[in-house]
Amino acid sequence: MGKSAPRRNRRAGAPPSAQAALGRQVTALFDMLSNLVGADKLVLKAGKLDALKLMRSRDLGDRVLALRRLVFEDPTLVRTPSRSGYADALAAVEEELAELIAHRTVEESIEKKVNAKMAARHFEYIKDLKLEALKETGGPETSSTQNKLEELEALERRGLPSSALSVLRPASLDEVVGQDPAILALLGKIASPFPQHVILYGPPGVGKTTVARLALERAKHATYTPFGADAPFVEVGGSTIRWDPRETTNPLLGSVHDPIYQGSRRDFAEGGIPEPKLGLVTRAHGGVLFIDEIGELDPMLQVKLLKVLEDKRVTFESSYYDENDPNVPAYVKRLFDGGAPADFVLIGATTRQPEEIDPAIRSRCAEVFFTPLNQEQIASIVHHAAQRLHAALDDGVAELIADYTLEGRLAVQILADAFGLALYRAQGVADSGIPVASNDVLDVVRSRRLSQHTRVKASKACEVGKAFGLGVYHFTGSIIEFEAVAFRASQPGKGTVRFNDTAGSMARDSVFNATSVVRTLAGVDPADYDLHVNVIGGGAVDGPSAGLAVFAALYSALRREPVPQDVALTGEVGIQGRVRPVGGIPEKIFAARMAGVRRVVVPRENLKDVPTGLAGMEVVTAGDVFEALAALDMSIPARTAPAAG
Repeated sequence: MGKSAPRRNRRAGAPPSAQAALGRQVTALFDMLSNLVGADKLVLKAGKLDALKLMRSRDLGDRVLALRRLVFEDPTLVRTPSRSGYADALAAVEEELAELIAHRTVEESIEKKVNAKMAARHFEYIKDLKLEALKETGGPETSSTQNKLEELEALERRGLPSSALSVLRPASLDEVVGQDPAILALLGKIASPFPQHVILYGPPGVGKTTVARLALERAKHATYTPFGADAPFVEVGGSTIRWDPRETTNPLLGSVHDPIYQGSRRDFAEGGIPEPKLGLVTRAHGGVLFIDEIGELDPMLQVKLLKVLEDKRVTFESSYYDENDPNVPAYVKRLFDGGAPADFVLIGATTRQPEEIDPAIRSRCAEVFFTPLNQEQIASIVHHAAQRLHAALDDGVAELIADYTLEGRLAVQILADAFGLALYRAQGVADSGIPVASNDVLDVVRSRRLSQHTRVKASKACEVGKAFGLGVYHFTGSIIEFEAVAFRASQPGKGTVRFNDTAGSMARDSVFNATSVVRTLAGVDPADYDLHVNVIGGGAVDGPSAGLAVFAALYSALRREPVPQDVALTGEVGIQGRVRPVGGIPEKIFAARMAGVRRVVVPRENLKDVPTGLAGMEVVTAGDVFEALAALDMSIPARTAPAAG
């Protein structure tokens, strides 16, 4: 019987080698199936599917049929009608068997992960039980942790006293020097039943932050203001705020910590609940939010801040928030549904010019301007600070400090450093205050690499080809020295004009305009001369206001007529000789005062910008270059063109 089947196969045309290969393939598939489900389970499964007898048959067709019934779990399958179909049947079996093995592999992998997570949960559960037990039996403290706690408490008791700046900072508005108009203007906007948002402009170190803080304290004591006794003053630097445009973090406006990406609190994370984080605008609710250097704030963040100023609330959003989730705490629901309150007064401070601030911010804020401090005011600040330090200043110390800075904060720092040096030298022993000498201040100046703020000083002398102009940068005025020389050109009409390029294109244009005016109105042809105009110090001149000073220097050089060195000029000169208005008049006059100038010439249209109370200084207006020459006490040529009306 066992030999007849091969003979039939050979008669059917199946080569013995192919028959043997199919048999080995079937045997291998049975082994794989046995390994997959187990030998015992395979026998039971074969009995249920009426495949047990077929599986044990020596006939290849029966075994293929048994394999198909076991793999596809279908007892109705019948034998393949032709032996040539065995290969296709086995291919289908292999495909299904591969699918079963893949499923089993995935199931085992998932089962391992589930077991691992269950073990971790079990560990956490045991840990929580242990913590509860520790609390009931006296807590988790050991001798080591107790020592660490005692060390931390000792560090807390060891603190240092306040810094020098905090001790020397004005404690009331009456102690602020030189800013009475600004203080009054700010109080009019803050200490009101309807307080306004404000931007404070001014150079650094003049008291903008201190005045803002003290103005709120003054407003708290007024019965007609909305500020309560506990109204907060929240301070932040505009250049130090770091935020993510995706709103993963925003310390100014607030953000949401999603349970997956940012990691909220443990009890929130386990329930998939997002956690809102309140920002500084909410901390400042009912009080003042002070942003120092508001011009440095990120432009996109400024736009978002404007939205908060309009709505007086901050809204929060998260795709993880489910308002129907019973596990969400009430305060989280309130923040997501209604937002957080943010009704505050914004006070921004900046050292930039108003035109450099975002127009949208400016349109919502009143503006207050702080003025630069002069040398007398700096000296007064130094004397008051010395009283608080219990220091005895030698004659001229306060004035010496005022020569090196016009910032109140820096002046106090210099005094504190000099006081420290004097205290060290005196070994802390003195009968009536620690004496601070000029040498102490000079030591501090040298160590800080400071230089005098006003190197140019006016004099009663007169010089040919030299004139003082006035400039301004970030609320600080400066004296600009212009000098010019004129040499006869080697050939008439072949003269050249040289000018240092570092001063900028605007100053170069002022030189060309001035040469045209000299030729038109002064009766002198600059083309017959080689001219060299120089800005002493090589600083850039940003703007056309140097035109009048350049004209005076060129006119003096060409006509060999001296210019008084205690007069300064500012104004744009047109090619027809008219003097046009310029900006920064208060700051420029302030710089002229610092240099000891007795007379300042400004455009006539800037008369309204001239500050009052200029004792010891004369301000003269000019509508054209002829009036400017008269203010310089210089000769005036015959008018060859219509003067300014």
